[in-house]
Amino acid sequence: MTNRPEYYRFHNGTKAHLPFEDAEYEDRITQLRERMDAAGATVAVFTSMHNIAYYSGFLYCAFGRPYALVITETECVTISAGIDAGQPWRRSYGDAITYTDWQRDNYWRAIQSVSGTGAIIGYEADHLTLVQRDKLEDFLRPLTMIDLSLTTMLQRMHKSEAEIALIREGARVADIGGYAIRDAVRVGAREIDIAMAGRDAMESEIARAFPDAEYRDTWVWFQSGLNTDGAHNPVTGRKLEHGDILSLNTFPMISGYYTALERTMFVGEVDEASLALWQANIAAHELGMSLLVPGATCAEVTRKINAFLQDRDLLQYRTFGYGHSFGILSHYYGREAALELREDIDTVLESGMVISMEPMLTIAQGKPGAGGYREHDILVITEDGNEDITAYPYGPEFNVVD
Repeated sequence: MTNRPEYYRFHNGTKAHLPFEDAEYEDRITQLRERMDAAGATVAVFTSMHNIAYYSGFLYCAFGRPYALVITETECVTISAGIDAGQPWRRSYGDAITYTDWQRDNYWRAIQSVSGTGAIIGYEADHLTLVQRDKLEDFLRPLTMIDLSLTTMLQRMHKSEAEIALIREGARVADIGGYAIRDAVRVGAREIDIAMAGRDAMESEIARAFPDAEYRDTWVWFQSGLNTDGAHNPVTGRKLEHGDILSLNTFPMISGYYTALERTMFVGEVDEASLALWQANIAAHELGMSLLVPGATCAEVTRKINAFLQDRDLLQYRTFGYGHSFGILSHYYGREAALELREDIDTVLESGMVISMEPMLTIAQGKPGAGGYREHDILVITEDGNEDITAYPYGPEFNVVD
């Protein structure tokens, strides 16, 4: 019988062009090691898509299989399943080990080959399951375990110049998707067909602008009528009708980096009640953008927008926070929750952070102006204010579409 390994290195082909230069990943890992040292961890074992992608460039597809990135004082090694062959090595900074599936828990044996046993293990408490935590303790036998999820999130919240350049490109691509959607809006068109027009336009532009990237996960939520009441409602086959409220949402994904454009629209005309609500939400949006400056806290910004809406008897129609961070995140992985515009977040805004402003009002069906109203811009916090990197227009002059 052939001797089958528990894990091996399959360095097939040559390294691909990653989203960032090696120096960017080296700087991130250097900062991480400083954070590990401050926390007392000697080895980091990351399991989430966002942290593995942030520190190595490799964005995995789990499909029921576990993945990891192990960082020690000298090594940076991705741990991947055999189904991916040499792709994890080609698409990552540093080394890569492949584990085999002929024997259960070869994944942990591969991790152990890098981490050793008896170390002080840093891990992600907000991602590692109870089952996998037990296995970590069984195989790595750590001296102790330290949660690194918060400190890594704080690191990811502060963007490098290279990251901001990529996010800026994502915002540009989101605008392209928005224009394609606007061109496709007409009475009788289905939500799904309009959404596909926006998605196709963005994917084509990403492929043109980033010829060495991987292409996946770009999507659109285009909602109409009742379907606008939630920010994350899926696309349907509903056909547009004259006078419908619409919600345009484009989400380009470039090498794991998510950006967004969100706009309220109407088909043909907007009634008086709807126009008043739309304009009030736009005013809240503009106020919110003016408040995103260095030194302001997320809670402070939230309270001021709340007061604005309360004065107009509209606060009860708010359904979620007013904005969030951008970077390595998506609708199915990652979240920089310490940079969200909510009452319970006291993070101070600093230069180099990237955050959205996206107030939303939802009016129930059967009431005047029924529907969901939302505008969304992405802003880079600068030394003395902010820069809005979203260019697509908002408001009724441009977004009442015949």
